[in-house]
Parts: sequence; C-alpha cells; structure tokens
Amino acid sequence: MTLLTFDALRTLAFPPARYIKPEQMFAHRQEIEAADILLFPEYWQINTLLYGLKARIFPSPASYYLGHNKIEQTRAMQAVFPHWMPKTSIYGSSRSSLERVLVEFRFPLVVKAVKSARGEGVALLHNEAELFSWAANHEVLYVQERLEIDRDVRVVWVGDQVLDAYWRLAPKGGFLNNVAQGGEVVRDPVPQAVLDMVACVARQFGIDHAGFDVAWVNDQPYFIEFNRIFGTQGLAGGAKAYAAAAMAYLQPAPVLDELPPPSAA
Repeated sequence: MTLLTFDALRTLAFPPARYIKPEQMFAHRQEIEAADILLFPEYWQINTLLYGLKARIFPSPASYYLGHNKIEQTRAMQAVFPHWMPKTSIYGSSRSSLERVLVEFRFPLVVKAVKSARGEGVALLHNEAELFSWAANHEVLYVQERLEIDRDVRVVWVGDQVLDAYWRLAPKGGFLNNVAQGGEVVRDPVPQAVLDMVACVARQFGIDHAGFDVAWVNDQPYFIEFNRIFGTQGLAGGAKAYAAAAMAYLQPAPVLDELPPPSAA
C-alpha cells in the first residue's frame, strides 16, 4: 500500500510514507494520484483531493467537515442525537439575539468561539455585562448551558474503535478540564455508556479520527465536542499503538485466491 503524507510529524510512527508539503500539492499531482491513501491533508486541500483528484484521504471527509467548527458538529448532533446534547443555541451577536440568550439561558453560562481547541476560546460568563462584552468581539454566539461537572472524558477514536479513554479533571477552582489548560489525566474506569455513545456518533457520521469530549451527568453522557486533531503523547500504548490502530483500519481487506469448498450436506 502506497502512502503519502502531508503531515510528517503526525505520521512518524506510521509505515514509510512520501512527505509532500501541502503548498506543493500541485507540483506532485502524479504522485498524489498514484498513492493509495493520502494522510492528514490540510482542510483547504480536501475538496481538490476528493472531487478533483478522486483521492482517498485519512482522516475521512466527515472527520474534516464536521470537525471544522463547533457549529457544524452541533447542528448534526441536534438533528440526529438531540438527547445527547446539552442545551445549546447558535445566534448572531445582534441586540435581539442577546435578548434571546437572556430569556433562554440562566447564568452562569458557557460561550465558545466557533473555531477553537485545547480549551481556548471557551469562557464561563456570570452576568449580562460579561455576555455583552463577549458579543462585542464575536460575530456568532455559541451559547451552552453549564453542566455541573468538575471533569469530563476524553475518548480517542481511531478507525472504527475506541483507542483510549480517560477522565480529565479540572484544576482546583478551574473551569476547563483540558490538559492544555491544566487539567489532570485520571485513569479511573470510564462508563460503558460513554464509549457506546462515541461509537454510535462516530459510525453514524463516518468519523474515523477524533478526540471526543464527553460529560457524564446523572448517569448519562453528553456530547461536548470532538476535535479531528488531538494530542497523542498521553495515549495508552503511545504513538506505536496509535499508528497500529490507524493502519489496521486503512489496510485493505485480504482477498481470497479461491472460494473454500462447500461443506458436506
């Protein structure tokens, strides 16, 4: 199987793959067309690779499109799995939209930038003044009820399986559970319902590479978000286990040379 990668660092533990800088894509069309799988292209390359060059990419198109921002994945979840979503609304930042927020939500509430990761672009607002200040700097208001949790679950999904799952505990007095924001990894057992929810969502949408963030409230999982690109340094088994899971998924199914003989009646 011929592999070509657009992200050399992320594929260090993968089998040898030809590396091409994304911005040099057009100078290497023949190599791209000859490759069996293109690994980790950048978002701006996707339509050209998929629809122009008819290439197979990893992660999947759905992982890119739904993972591109919180609005895309939230709307998909609200359409298909509303019971797994905390109360969430998406508005413009007009005065009338702010008034709707004040009617529909109670403080404290959570607001998020549409494109953000690692806990950046997320804030806990306590009053109307903070809401108006946030709206002055964001054209889109992504507003979510605050869940009463001090930890969440990170579920790493690669291919068609859960590769790893662990709790992330917020620092004392903190609001964000992300490890990048000071959260602590805790290896307590993760409820099976969390893993089942992630598997259901990933398979429904065709996601094959994501770090899912899930809240556990009153014995029920709630989808927070997923990120197409996630850190691998803390994964059980490390980079080798991560690469092995990806390659097991990407390898073509074996083809039998001949059909087995029919069993005796």
